[in-house]
Amino acid sequence: MDKGKEGAKALVNSLHNLNLNLNPPSTVNNSIPITHIQFSGLLPKKVKPPSLVSLCVGVIGRHLEDIIADLNEIAMNLPADIKMALAAIARRRRLLNDDVLIALADASWEILDVSGSDVSDSGLIKAAEVCRFIKALDISRCTKITATGISELVKHCHLLETLRCGGCPRSDSTARRCLSIFIPKLEYVEEDSWEELDTKEITTGAHSLRWLVWPNIDKNSLEDFSIECPRVVVNPKSSPFGFMGTQVPREALQNIVLDDAVVKDIDPRTWTVHGIAVKPILPPSSSSSELSLAEKFRLAFEERDNRLAPKRAKNARQHQRRAARELILMSTRAKSMVLASQVSKSLNSRGS
Repeated sequence: MDKGKEGAKALVNSLHNLNLNLNPPSTVNNSIPITHIQFSGLLPKKVKPPSLVSLCVGVIGRHLEDIIADLNEIAMNLPADIKMALAAIARRRRLLNDDVLIALADASWEILDVSGSDVSDSGLIKAAEVCRFIKALDISRCTKITATGISELVKHCHLLETLRCGGCPRSDSTARRCLSIFIPKLEYVEEDSWEELDTKEITTGAHSLRWLVWPNIDKNSLEDFSIECPRVVVNPKSSPFGFMGTQVPREALQNIVLDDAVVKDIDPRTWTVHGIAVKPILPPSSSSSELSLAEKFRLAFEERDNRLAPKRAKNARQHQRRAARELILMSTRAKSMVLASQVSKSLNSRGS
């Protein structure tokens, strides 16, 4: 029994003396390698090598301009995540336009970042017809996208929750004119009571929109949004408690780039041309001096006209209904026809 204890003790001592470090400590200045977890930040971290897919996407991205002419046929055989990565690279290389976006658009996409690109209403509308499950969209600094494109986007993408806009005078003007588009509203109906309304008639407007990222929003637009669209949170801030019990999604934070996660594993040299890195697309100065005086008047007139359009349409409908009622009151024949119709409906309902 004593021999067994002595053997166990000898085994423990041998394990304590065993050195499992394949790299012996340096003897210079009697220094000892720092292995304590408290100093882990001083130790070199292992860098995960890029995957073969990321390397291949990087090669394609470097030569993207050479295949744009045939991109429509090439993209047909590419997975959705690869097409999104190529779109992100094209945006960074300032190659993203209507043709590239339409060629790469995929029905499974849930985010779309075209910020600072040459995408116009035409490309955005065609992409929206394909990407109907888009939940987050960034159109900031897109000078060729107008309220027309946003209106068509809202009609096709009913799941849109986050919209990032503004960043330049033209994009700011577009965002201001889109307020009437975002408000859910009723279509013109003949019924006189809410009980008779069909749910299909209450589908216009961005009824899923919850987060609006517009960093340089003006005071009047902010007030209009808070009054007309109280459920839309403008420029939300990250908080451990969320906003009104709802966690702010990553796509709605101001300090992130929407498509960064798509290219996080791709070498940044992919969007480098001839050894010179492409400068990041930064928002230009929001000063209105960039627009001519005539352009300011034109934008102001369009904004006022769009703001008053719903009121004019409402007045026209009220006038039409008033005229119809006056006609019924003045015309005995018309009144008798209405009464006969009501009696017929009543008899049919009793019979059923």
